[in-house]
This record gives sequence, structure tokens and C-alpha cells, in this order.
Amino acid sequence: MARPYGLLRCGFPFAKALGMRRLTNYPIDVALGGDDRIYVLCRADNAALVRKYNYADEDLGAFGSMGKNDGQFMWPAAIITDADENIFVSDEYMNRISIFDREGEFQGSWGEAGSEAGQLDHPSGIAFDADENVYVSDTMNHRVQKFTKDGKFIAAFGEFGGDKGQLNMPWGIGVDDEGDVYVADWRNDRVQKFSADGEFIAKFGGSGCGDGEFNRPTDVTVDADGDIYVADWGNDRVQMFNSETRYVQKFLGDAGLSKIAREYMLTNAVPNRLRDMSNIELQKFLRRPKSVTVSADGRLFISDNLSYRLQVYQKEVIHLTPEQFGPPVRSPTLNQE
Repeated sequence: MARPYGLLRCGFPFAKALGMRRLTNYPIDVALGGDDRIYVLCRADNAALVRKYNYADEDLGAFGSMGKNDGQFMWPAAIITDADENIFVSDEYMNRISIFDREGEFQGSWGEAGSEAGQLDHPSGIAFDADENVYVSDTMNHRVQKFTKDGKFIAAFGEFGGDKGQLNMPWGIGVDDEGDVYVADWRNDRVQKFSADGEFIAKFGGSGCGDGEFNRPTDVTVDADGDIYVADWGNDRVQMFNSETRYVQKFLGDAGLSKIAREYMLTNAVPNRLRDMSNIELQKFLRRPKSVTVSADGRLFISDNLSYRLQVYQKEVIHLTPEQFGPPVRSPTLNQE
């Protein structure tokens, strides 16, 4: 689908919170399936699994466990789904990508440790392109590698450093509808954009806490309008940029209790009393968001890692024609002289 000529940004309101402690413990990434299914990748010091969930805030079970055998995880980092809703999970410790069907049945894995072409050293972010080739952030090799979905090496790009096109522990990765690749360049506190063949296109960001700056960005994704979302982990927020990488807005967190958390609290008198005694304003904010995922209908899912939940926002825009969208102006501000 071609990108709109312009956008009328009507708002981006908070939609709902999903999950709770004991169910979605330490969510690190989210993948989407059909019929509002959600796959939540959870990773703690002594546990790792995929929680099957849905948008109605219902627990549909889980699969995976801590371990080194087939179908188990040690340090899972990212999760994606293909067109058939097969589920792919990267594992930093095991240097592999594991594959499951939508029911959670293990289908196979690929990857091996090393620094040669096709080998991995702490793979983290993973993303499909339109042909369902898999881009992998090969974190400790400071590069991105591209594979077929069954693990055959295609290409690699990037090297250690801080200059344009160089990477320092890349983490999250996203591919837009035009095939360009966006990398959350973790230790360089920036996002870089590459062509599908790995040619450097642009970079944005820098260390700091101001608008458009980052403190260890952990994930990046791009929606059908070309808007870019970055999980700014160290600043406890998600930032949004337009297709020209211009800062648009930030999400700090607006969560109340999820549906499932409310049901749980109604059976626990002491926590209810403690909550009534507390300043609950701080509980709405994001705490170390690890990932951002956008659905086709404009839902933004944020893995609110240290609050054991997902926060969901709903994008509201109107696509504009050339007649409805003025020409470029000298200043990006709303106050023109």
C-alpha cells in the first residue's frame, strides 16, 4: 500500500492496559496474530516463556520454558510472526532462532555461535521483510544479518564504530513497507536507516533526555504511514518520528488497571487497602519499555517491562490528498511569521 501524501494527526489516545504480574512478567517483546491474538515474550532472571494472549485481556496459555533444549529459551530477546502465524523467537544466549506454530508446538531452529558470515553472537532484534526474509540484529558482532526464514545466510552489513553506517551493539530492528531497515543502535543512542541491501541512508538521535534524544534505545518499528516508533528504554518512554525522522511526540504511559488485574484485585482485600493508601499517579507511567509493535489498524503496543503489562495506544489520523496538504514550509513549528 502506498503511503499517504500527507496526514491530519487527530490524536493518539491511550486505549487500554493488558496483562498483569504473574501472567505477563517482564514482557520484552510482542508479536501479533489473527483474531486479535497477541504473543507476549517474557524474560526474567529465572524464567522465560511466550504468553498467548488476546486484545480482550484474556490469558490463552503459554509455551516455552527456561533451558537449552529444543523449544526452550535462555535469554529470549525478540518475537515475530509470519503470514501463517508461525512464531520466531531469537535467543541471545543460545545464538539461535527458534520456530513454533501458533499453538506453541516447536517446529525447529537455526543459528550457530561465531563471527563468520551466517554465524551469530547474541542475536537480539528480528524482523521480516515483504518476502519474509529475516533481518537479525547480531548484537555482539555489531552488524545486521539477513537470512531466509529457514536460516540460509543472504547478506550482512555494519561494523563496530560510531560513524554513519557503523554500529555499537545494535538491538531492535524494523523493516518498513518500502523495504528499508531501521536499527536501534543501542550504545550509540541513535537509530540508523539502511536500504534493503545495507546501504546507509540516514541516522537520527543522540545521547540525552530531550525530545529526539535517546538513552539506550531498544526497539524500533515503522507503520504503514511511515511513522517511526522508538522504545527509549533508558528514558522510560517511547518516541514517535515522522517519515522524515522529525520528532512528533512521546508516550510516557497512561495505564490504569487492566481488566484481568481488576478481577484479580477484587479477590485480594489487603492489596486493595494498600492501593487505596498509595499515590497511584506514578503507576501509570512506563517503566523501562523494551519494545514497540504496531498493528495494521494503528494500535501501538508497548511492552512495559518493569510494570509487567502492555500499554496500548490507538492512532487517529486522516490521510490527505495533495489538495488537502500544503507545500513544505521553512520551519517545522506551528508558529509561522
